[in-house]
Amino acid sequence: MTEAAFRPLRVMAAAEIASGIFRFDLAHPEGEPLPPFTAGAHLRVQVPGGLVRRYSLCSDPEDVTAWSIAVKRDAAGQGGSVALCDGVKPGDLLPCGEPRNDFPLEGRPVGRVFIAGGIGITPIMSMIRHLEGSGGPPWKLYYLTRSPAETAFREELSAFRGKVVIHHDGGDPDRAFDLWPILEQPKGRHIHCCGPRGLMQAVRDMTGHWSSAAVHFEDFGAASGQTRAEDTAFTVGLARSGGEVTVPAGTTLLAALHAAGHAVPFSCESGTCGSCRTGLIAGAVDHRDLVLMEHEKAMAIMPCVSRAAPGCDHLVLDL
Repeated sequence: MTEAAFRPLRVMAAAEIASGIFRFDLAHPEGEPLPPFTAGAHLRVQVPGGLVRRYSLCSDPEDVTAWSIAVKRDAAGQGGSVALCDGVKPGDLLPCGEPRNDFPLEGRPVGRVFIAGGIGITPIMSMIRHLEGSGGPPWKLYYLTRSPAETAFREELSAFRGKVVIHHDGGDPDRAFDLWPILEQPKGRHIHCCGPRGLMQAVRDMTGHWSSAAVHFEDFGAASGQTRAEDTAFTVGLARSGGEVTVPAGTTLLAALHAAGHAVPFSCESGTCGSCRTGLIAGAVDHRDLVLMEHEKAMAIMPCVSRAAPGCDHLVLDL
């Protein structure tokens, strides 16, 4: 994947739309039309200070006058969201890449179920706008947040009577919404889920009996590759090319393969799109993706996030 050149977009509006969540409306500096995007797409944005971050587009995909993103200010993050939310105001120019979609509305299901946790509502808003404007299949949204104050787009969503369920748990696990009655029977539907990793893992666990083609995830929280402090180095044997690659602690398997000159395709870098799926021949894997079903894990790996399991220092891949 190569990154397209960034273009400066004018910030037409910047406002806090929920507690700690800010919406930015972006337009061409000269007022020219922007290209349409597909529902579920995101932008790469260069925030003040030079960091590049990915933010989902939440506006109508057919609106060529402006693109909108919604960003949660994360004081405990690496500084990107703070720089954007605190440092960008209307009139500023913000460098942005072209829209890219790793979370599209695929297939032709009889209905779509959206499950959003917190800021995970952003790509789903563009999906809802698209379906409402195009006469798509019936949809229903389950939107899980801590409190009304932290619920973005709450007023707009209240207009969709019978289509939206909003649940506030106050941060108490005992008050979590029970998704099992919704996910127990596939009924020809597709699931689209975006939110905290724990929510998406719970949805993955409850949809093991669904077709993998009917369950879709978006996870920007893992875009750094999910490296962890306890990760250790390991080696990878490449069965077809005959080479061997060392993967240091703190480096993803995908990054190590690329550094060694192996062109493994990739896109999301979060273990949700499946682009980097690679055959696994030998070794125990710590699977950190949300794509592979249980019966597939013995024969495949997502190198953007997964690596050798603790106690295993060597994998063999079909490369």
